[in-house]
Amino acid sequence: MRLKKVSGIVLSLSLTAGLLAGCGGAKSGGSEGGDTIKIGANVELSGGVASYGQSVVEGMELAFEEINKDGIDGKKLKLVKFDNKSEAAEATSGAVKLASQDKVAAIVGAATSTNTLAQVQVAQDNQIPLITPTGTNPAITNKDGKPYDYVFRTCFIDPFQGTVAANFAAQEKNSKNAAIFIDTASDYSKGLAAAFKEAFTKNGGKIVAEEAYVAKDTDFRATLTRIKSANPDFIFLPGYYEEVGLIIKQAREAGIEAPFMGGDGWDSPKLVEIAGGEALKNTFITNHYSAGDKDEKIQKFVTAFKKKYKDKTPDAFAALGYDTAYFVADAIKRAGSSDPKKIRDALEETKDLALVSGTLTLDEKHDPIKSASILEYVNGEQQFKTKINP
Repeated sequence: MRLKKVSGIVLSLSLTAGLLAGCGGAKSGGSEGGDTIKIGANVELSGGVASYGQSVVEGMELAFEEINKDGIDGKKLKLVKFDNKSEAAEATSGAVKLASQDKVAAIVGAATSTNTLAQVQVAQDNQIPLITPTGTNPAITNKDGKPYDYVFRTCFIDPFQGTVAANFAAQEKNSKNAAIFIDTASDYSKGLAAAFKEAFTKNGGKIVAEEAYVAKDTDFRATLTRIKSANPDFIFLPGYYEEVGLIIKQAREAGIEAPFMGGDGWDSPKLVEIAGGEALKNTFITNHYSAGDKDEKIQKFVTAFKKKYKDKTPDAFAALGYDTAYFVADAIKRAGSSDPKKIRDALEETKDLALVSGTLTLDEKHDPIKSASILEYVNGEQQFKTKINP
């Protein structure tokens, strides 16, 4: 998922090519003293989407604690964190460091699509598994339909998420005319918007307005005035919590009462702080799980998370960080090794792995086949509405 404009990615990758060549694509192994397996976390711990990366790490740390009670064949997992500062160039540098200096057995991250894409070539060149918990852009795991050997994900992808949102708008909300408001600096936002538009029009709906903003904008009033004049009965806003909160707040102040809907990028407690609970009335999101789902496995996770983090409710980023830790641990156990290539092979063969966010089976592109949840904001809190299967 954030995603600033990343004109520097190509340059950064070319600059790191020498470093990668110096590494010779050597296997990291991930061992430390023979009884520890190091797993890297290249995530957004500061910067524009720090809430996402922090949640991912919290979920991973809880999972590692649980896994390490028994260990894996006598070995413990150790998390090696790198803060990519919500920047693609930093994510590239972090992947190089984790692979060549820290010699981790696998890299988890990033939380956003662009920051994950910035690591793909590093993972491929170093032959080290890269698993994004929450990067939903389809291009992360494959190029022109051919999967990258070493790149995987734990979450569903944007076309599924965008289609679920469009079907909800057309079928559940009986919307006929929708507006789309996207972040042009975000691959995530553009991908979701494209999927929503295609599915909504197939349902017989009409897109009456398409507007755009750029990450870090703070005044959306002029654009919202144009959207209001188009009189949509539904507004799709696939963005991140910082801008989304301001947009919804300003939209309600402008008298726009139509329902808003977005994706998992809304899922941060800071959204409510920015927009206010009243402004979020009649808004919805697609998400990977809901803490309100009564599923026994979900509630067991929520209870453990609240116990560790002082009654904090885990968001989807925490759940997917937790699930990714178990995804990697399961692969290491089945591989019987901390060798990155053997872990890669085991990841690829994952089937019917029961996780908090659903049962995980990978398709031929290294993407999970999973369900999505639809949540509604009521009095500033998420409420589980329904679960949609693929």
